[in-house]
Amino acid sequence: AMAAPGQNLAVVVHRAGDLRLENRPIPEPGPSEVLLRMHSVGICGSDVHYWQHGRIGDFVVKDPMVLGHEASGTVVKVGSGVTHLKPGDRVAIEPGVPREMDEFCKAGRYNLSPTIFFCATPPDNGNLCRYYKHSASYCYKLPDNVTFEEGALVEPLSVGIHACKRAGVTLGSKVFVSGSGPIGLVNVLVAKMMGAAAVVITDLSASRLQKAKEVGADFTIQVKNETPQEVASKVESLLGCMPEITVECTGVQACIQAGIYATRSGGTLVLVGLGPEMVTVPIVNAAVREVDIRGIFRYCNTWPVAIALLASKRIDVKPLVTHRFPLEKALEAFETTKRGEGVKVMLKCDPSDHNP
Repeated sequence: AMAAPGQNLAVVVHRAGDLRLENRPIPEPGPSEVLLRMHSVGICGSDVHYWQHGRIGDFVVKDPMVLGHEASGTVVKVGSGVTHLKPGDRVAIEPGVPREMDEFCKAGRYNLSPTIFFCATPPDNGNLCRYYKHSASYCYKLPDNVTFEEGALVEPLSVGIHACKRAGVTLGSKVFVSGSGPIGLVNVLVAKMMGAAAVVITDLSASRLQKAKEVGADFTIQVKNETPQEVASKVESLLGCMPEITVECTGVQACIQAGIYATRSGGTLVLVGLGPEMVTVPIVNAAVREVDIRGIFRYCNTWPVAIALLASKRIDVKPLVTHRFPLEKALEAFETTKRGEGVKVMLKCDPSDHNP
């Protein structure tokens, strides 16, 4: 099943605006690693951002970097110390791997470890390529009834699971989700799964709001040029009350402001979307009403949960995939994502298997 040398096609960003398809050597797995034949890799907004801008905050592309971190594939070779996986196993890949057992890891919050390896975050290479090696402990076996694409979607789904847990979504919660991109949509899916009684979602795009309806949103608001306060009062009138929980998935200043105004006193606002480092928000409004503002950084301990939800058919992420491209057409796929077409664009890395 091994490819000849030079058959490891990879999608590599060199600097802002410079994205290339190039061949890389097939890596050799270390004792605790597995070599994977990649199958499905989703394109994330962050991948596009690194291509367009060459950086996200303090993470700067200094050397050529392979993109991709929403991924699944098949084990083709295992390191000498790996016991729980074997060649032929289909796996979903958790892209964040702690490099040392620090206090964050000991507390079970390994996503906050400052030295964590993370696919496609400079300087770490991602897995948008034919062959990729990864820590075996962060590869999770997929049951037979979970597709490779669902396995790749565990990554964005994990953001929703982590955000909704941090938000405290529970039976009967009223939830406001701001932004109906892939991350807004997974938050709708997870909030409903966790028992939310009603979810309202906002976006600029009518087609994205239509997709939100499909995945279970109860109410949608197409934002045009309302003030943050006006958006907040629309949310309240649709729900019949102010939501206890707001999940902000855009990072846009006006949306964060609307999130604060919309959230019920004593409620929680979780900031998922990331925009500029400095934003002006009505923090005193939040403070005097005891609105808790929480951040999230990626996720931790979510892969087993997400896979169990997919295997039991309690959650359906299939409607999120709207476009598929072979790896050879990656540049076209990236252009499609950049234009904001569809929801999730999936690249198929195995030339012999383009099935979902």
